[in-house]
Amino acid sequence: MIVKVLGAGCSKCKLLVKRLEEIKQQHELDYDIEYITQLDEIMSYGIMMTPGLIINDELKTVGKVPSDSQLLEWIQKVS
Repeated sequence: MIVKVLGAGCSKCKLLVKRLEEIKQQHELDYDIEYITQLDEIMSYGIMMTPGLIINDELKTVGKVPSDSQLLEWIQKVS
């Protein structure tokens, strides 16, 4: 599974990456985290706010950092 965080380095984007890494370790889950910072690639997903969260090519959220429980639920549904 691939989890992508779309963002140009803002504090929310970095926080989302950190939470995804923590969830991965705490729950011993197997997924790759890609942090996409290139503006043209971010815009190719059709989002105008960051962070964006994509799980297996499905856009889950834009402009906010979801709760850990919400992140875990989305990840477990896909895995």
